[in-house]
Amino acid sequence: MSQTPAVRPPAGRYGPEPTSRSAALRRVGLVALVLVAVAVLAWVAVGVVREPVTWKDVGFRVDGPTSTQVTFEVTKDPGASVECQVQALSESYAQVGVRTVEVGPADAATQRVTVTVQTAELAVSGVVGGCSPVDEG
Repeated sequence: MSQTPAVRPPAGRYGPEPTSRSAALRRVGLVALVLVAVAVLAWVAVGVVREPVTWKDVGFRVDGPTSTQVTFEVTKDPGASVECQVQALSESYAQVGVRTVEVGPADAATQRVTVTVQTAELAVSGVVGGCSPVDEG
């Protein structure tokens, strides 16, 4: 049997033929892209590690048109105090009640807290709007 030579498309049909220079530029571009991606990931990781306080909504119970109980967990330095803004929301996501709660030092980094938020009208949910360290200065 005889071998037939490989068939190549007509020159220029699918763009210019790759040269060693364009291949080198592609490699340099790929290396630069990887370095940028690593730098962004490192920046995000450092930001997460330095986050002084995190919180997570656990649940809520609507007690009626005037109050809602909200349960959440806050993770922080065990010796630090933080303030958390707890909100009760209406069906249209309007804030119908808000309470600022201080979560003080504890033995564990994560604390579960349940608070009652007084409401101006019937709430359909309760959430933590945010927590921030208390300035102890």
